[in-house]
Amino acid sequence: MTTKKTTVRWLNPLGLSHYDEPMAQALGAIKRDNTRLEVVSLNNDLSIDNLEYRYYEALVMGDTVRVAKDADDNGVDAMVIGCFYDLALEDCREICQNTIVVAPCQASMQMAANLANKFSVIVGQVKWIEQMKERAYRYGFKEHLASMRSIDISANALQCDPDYTVAKIIEQGRLAMTEDHAEALILGCTCNFGLYEKVQDVLGIPVIDPLIAAFKTAEHLAELKVNLGLKTSNVWSSEPPPALEMAKFNLDKLPSPIGNMIICE
Repeated sequence: MTTKKTTVRWLNPLGLSHYDEPMAQALGAIKRDNTRLEVVSLNNDLSIDNLEYRYYEALVMGDTVRVAKDADDNGVDAMVIGCFYDLALEDCREICQNTIVVAPCQASMQMAANLANKFSVIVGQVKWIEQMKERAYRYGFKEHLASMRSIDISANALQCDPDYTVAKIIEQGRLAMTEDHAEALILGCTCNFGLYEKVQDVLGIPVIDPLIAAFKTAEHLAELKVNLGLKTSNVWSSEPPPALEMAKFNLDKLPSPIGNMIICE
């Protein structure tokens, strides 16, 4: 199989760009030579720096879907929604006929299930657990999920003191292993990027970084799409709005909500 050039877009679904550069560096270091990487954030007036609450999510869901539509219109092969809640995942997949849309929770759990029978998710706050369990069950991983354990650190503070965050992850990860019989761990927030190796070295079990899991899944699916023609289904429950109706409602030419963009060739 001849490997062709692919484009993968990573969306940080915030109106702030401060995660774009460090995530672009992390992803640029692991991308394939034939992958064109776009790291983008939103152009809006919201100053929120996390999506820990459903209300915050709701405020950016429309822009997230519009970024997916923009990707679909502009030849992007795969896009990642960079939040472990997998916000608007099904909505983005519905509107995209060419771009494959991936999200970290589903990608991480699929990866963990390939490596272990039982996994635990280390979350930042207890608040997150209910919503993330909904996702796990929706994806069919209820029997794989050993537990979800909180380290009591908010998403916007996970990178403030990485050593402290790692220590808390190791503490809860060890309990997940001994008390819940977890055979692998998932770090339940994309803001945990760059921390998995230290935890993995100490605990000796697979530790999934959702940034890596989501991006490499998107990259792989982009390659399958370009080389084998595999892409997201658009029938039955995945059927997109009719083109004529989109035009009728003036939804076919909405301006792109992309703010900052970093490109790694």
